[in-house]
Amino acid sequence: MKTNFAKLSGTLFLFLCLSYQVKAQDLTGSWQGKLSVQGTEMPLIFDIKNEGTGYSSTMGSPSQGATSIPMDETLFVNDTVTIKLNKAGIKFIAALKENTLTGTFYQGGKEFPLSLTKTEKTLPGNTALPTSDADLEKLANWNPTNYKYSVEDYFARPKARTFRFSPNGTYLSYREKDDNTKNHVYVKNLETEEVIRVIEEKEELIRGYGWANDSRLFYVMDKGGNEDYHLFAVNIDGTDQKELTPFEGVKVNILQSLKEDKDHMIISMNKNNPQIFEPYKINIVTGDLEQLYKNEDVANPINSYVFDKDGKLRGFAKLRDGVNIDLYYTLDGENYELKKQLSWKDNFNISSFNYASENPHEAYVTSNLESDKTQILLYDLKEDKLIKKLFSNESYDASGLRLSRHRGYELDYFSYQGEKRVIVPVSDYYKKLHHKITAKFSGYNYSIADITDDESKYLIFLQSDKLYGTYYAYDAKKDTFKLLYNLMPNLIEKDMAEMRPITFKSRDGITIHGYITLPKEALEGKKVPVIVNPHGGPQGIRDSWGFNPEAQLFASRGYATLQVNFRISGGYGREFLESGFKQIGRKAMDDVEDGLQYVAEQGWVDKDNTAIYGGSHGGYAVLRGLTKTPDLYACGVDYVGVSNLFTFMKTIPPYWKPYLKIIKEIWYDEDIPEEKAIMEEVSPVYHIDKIKKPLFVVQGANDPRVNIDESDQIVSALRARGFDVPYMVKYDEGHGFGKEENSIALYKSMMGFYAKHLKKDLEQPLKD
Repeated sequence: MKTNFAKLSGTLFLFLCLSYQVKAQDLTGSWQGKLSVQGTEMPLIFDIKNEGTGYSSTMGSPSQGATSIPMDETLFVNDTVTIKLNKAGIKFIAALKENTLTGTFYQGGKEFPLSLTKTEKTLPGNTALPTSDADLEKLANWNPTNYKYSVEDYFARPKARTFRFSPNGTYLSYREKDDNTKNHVYVKNLETEEVIRVIEEKEELIRGYGWANDSRLFYVMDKGGNEDYHLFAVNIDGTDQKELTPFEGVKVNILQSLKEDKDHMIISMNKNNPQIFEPYKINIVTGDLEQLYKNEDVANPINSYVFDKDGKLRGFAKLRDGVNIDLYYTLDGENYELKKQLSWKDNFNISSFNYASENPHEAYVTSNLESDKTQILLYDLKEDKLIKKLFSNESYDASGLRLSRHRGYELDYFSYQGEKRVIVPVSDYYKKLHHKITAKFSGYNYSIADITDDESKYLIFLQSDKLYGTYYAYDAKKDTFKLLYNLMPNLIEKDMAEMRPITFKSRDGITIHGYITLPKEALEGKKVPVIVNPHGGPQGIRDSWGFNPEAQLFASRGYATLQVNFRISGGYGREFLESGFKQIGRKAMDDVEDGLQYVAEQGWVDKDNTAIYGGSHGGYAVLRGLTKTPDLYACGVDYVGVSNLFTFMKTIPPYWKPYLKIIKEIWYDEDIPEEKAIMEEVSPVYHIDKIKKPLFVVQGANDPRVNIDESDQIVSALRARGFDVPYMVKYDEGHGFGKEENSIALYKSMMGFYAKHLKKDLEQPLKD
């Protein structure tokens, strides 16, 4: 047999060329590895695509909550890839060999070795677990639709909201929703009535905005709920829009606006180390940064800063040994002296300097060092001594005060959160204003939403348990009130349910406070189903009186809502707060159960027809309730809740890690054998066999606080036992749903779930 060598050679050459091309295209795909930065390993993912004319790529860091960040440049030449993100100063150069990229990662003038391995790109969590949209819609259809108010009535965003005056009062800004549920920011000239859309909300949500000065606005956004907030600014005519902090995987906190320096703000960022935050003065026009102090001790980081009105760093609090706080203060602006050594449990916070005093070291301080309830003090920081006790309440923590910059920093009022919010006027000026507001709007909580620099115009926000919220403009010169905007005019006050404060004794004799929202059927003497709603946090957080869309929706469907401020809740003093440490899932849950017993004894609710629902710690409480007292609840809804205390503490965001010792003092420490046993006892995932009532689980895939694995674990384990567990996952959300369409979908499914498992007279869904 003869062989055509030339033809074979040509075929072989073509085969080799094709093989080389296939090999070159192996660059496409998902590449994962770990970057070691100051002893901390940070996972990185590069997703690379071949666009035909070249390559494109995105970068992500799961531990930082950063996902799919577009790179500016992706080049592949001679088996070497170069990827750049110019605005963040990031560059990665690596050689490709089979399924490995080996090279160097550059950022901020530093170099780090980085090796990436090719893997399959996946969405967060187990994507086989979430329930289909079609099945969730079937669940929603269990809920009747012939109610006066729909789910959308309670959870659609207001058409307009977040009103703000410009500092000089010439303009009014606000957010307004379009037909696609995007909430843009508009500016209205109050003299000419001209309105301009200044900030357009696109795929990512605008998480907050405000006036930087009379001509410029700032706003913050993250990506898909990952909480890595970036700062942006724009002129009031919509020009010169600029991202001021284009640093991926970096979280920005706004510390202070500067009335005396209108082109700057004080922010903090974990730019140099993901675990700790450092302060910067940022120019809101150019984005120029000036680092104001270095926070380099990862083991003992600074966790808060004190600036004066001129932007000068006057002091800071530094964590020591993970659980103690050292307060430093400067007399000369350069040398910081240790003034106080505190426990992390102590409260000694500088609210403001007393600029009305000739003593530059005189400050208003909130403190519980000498009392159980937090007091407001006038304090000399130089001498480290008390000048005067200004305000306290025997039952509740003092929470705030207001100073008038326009009137030489006169003290206007103190406030605290009791059964309702209480304002205690101090200055003669504010006593008169407070009387005018409370006389005109009796029965409502009010707050000053905004005020012009000259105090000629006020934005007053009114709310009650039955009123979603209205804005009034008060003209101080004319002494007139004008209705500016009713946020939800479709929700008629007389149709809304009453939210009643309640007080009861726990089984071990502690006084517990809370609230019960009662539907009209309960007021008519009928025992109604009840939804027990433990709050998140849990430490230092509390439920308060006011309009609660969830409780109002539940009441409109005939359900009462119970909210218990169990031990460890904030606002009731140090002893009450600390009585809940090491009691999460134990006595804190006892308090919730005792609250349910109390409202049942009042004849308001049917204790045998009870659901439990909550988010974050409240979601954990749902799972714990279904395992601790499996016969008490008819069903539960777990919203971004912890299921396993061990994995929860291993997946906290990097900027929580310096506080892990404190977290362990509040929750539990697995390194202590007795506490490890408690963690196993109160971690619901270890007691799946005790759950025997229906459960609905809800999770944001990008949640940086409660990793999606917490929900995946509980769903997988229950389904392995044959449970039908509806599981809603949104891949564009984080710790709680921020997008209107997702919130509405959640509550529609939730109401169907309650209708299915609480309404005993409803056996079949209304429609397919």
